[in-house]
Amino acid sequence: MTDPKTHRRSPARRRAAAATAGAAAALGLGAAMLTQAHAATVITVAKDGSGRFTTVQAAVNAAAAGDTISVAKGTYAEIVNVPTSKTGLTIKGATGNAEDVVITYDRAAGYTDAAGNKYGTLGSSVATFSASGLTVTGITVQNTFDKSAHPDITDTQAVAITAQGDRQTFTNDRFISRQDTVLNWSPSSTGQYRQYFYSSFISGDVDFIFGNATAVYDRVNIQLRNSGAASGGLNGFLSAPNTSSAKTYGILITGSSVTSSAAANTYYLGRPWHPSADAVGQLVVRQTSLPAAVKIAGPWTDMSGYSWKSARFSEYKNTGAGATVNSNRPQLTDSQAANYTAQKYLAGTDGWNPVK
Repeated sequence: MTDPKTHRRSPARRRAAAATAGAAAALGLGAAMLTQAHAATVITVAKDGSGRFTTVQAAVNAAAAGDTISVAKGTYAEIVNVPTSKTGLTIKGATGNAEDVVITYDRAAGYTDAAGNKYGTLGSSVATFSASGLTVTGITVQNTFDKSAHPDITDTQAVAITAQGDRQTFTNDRFISRQDTVLNWSPSSTGQYRQYFYSSFISGDVDFIFGNATAVYDRVNIQLRNSGAASGGLNGFLSAPNTSSAKTYGILITGSSVTSSAAANTYYLGRPWHPSADAVGQLVVRQTSLPAAVKIAGPWTDMSGYSWKSARFSEYKNTGAGATVNSNRPQLTDSQAANYTAQKYLAGTDGWNPVK
């Protein structure tokens, strides 16, 4: 709550309060979300005990809204949850090199908790980011679940990160798994939840960029993992959006590079996840380099009986061995493409523009 006696504070305190309020405004947050009495602090994490905490989650628990958590080089085997109350939090790798700072865990949807209940897709996530105004930079998050080592597990979804806040930014990060690597989630299917991924690396094989939030992948490196299928067979699916039909924008991949050592014509760009009647997946892949692993004749496919043609899938000026134009590859016109840019996806109702 705002102090009703702010006019009685010293000039120094007024300047500090103004800076805090300015930070809140820059994040699109109400002043009530950042306590004026709290000056943002840096909380250190180091596996070797040289920081304030030895685990990322302990630092998250101690952090206040607007704080920065600096994580030293090391591998942190833990589950991380950033709740909605930690608005404006920054989590950064101390070295600036994402390969140095790794948060990792082995968890799948089919694993069970102490009560014998399956974790499910959301529960399989190594890191769940629920706070709005979040920044994550210089971090690797990896789900190490290996389905070949667990033939008894049939629910093999293994999420690396769940992004389910608004105005979230992920820069110079690495997110690695196989099935369902990055979940772009909108807790309210028609709500405003926007996530921006820039200059990062994402690796997987089945539906590994998916969900119903509005997400932009800008100048990222997307790796289609090689599961050994022969040319013309099936290695996997890059994406599976389930965007609400009420939303214009779902997922955008732009100016990026998709790479793979998989055999030719073994990957679909995407399929429409249709868990509810209003789910009409929206995804554009534009000005992106596609490898030979992408199925040339038809890079989109049906999912659980729901036709890809009923979804909203398009391409625009893609390049590489996996790019072409035919009747199974809907293309945006130049005028249409002007409305499917990173800025248009992320502007929302408040004009947010984190685009680099």
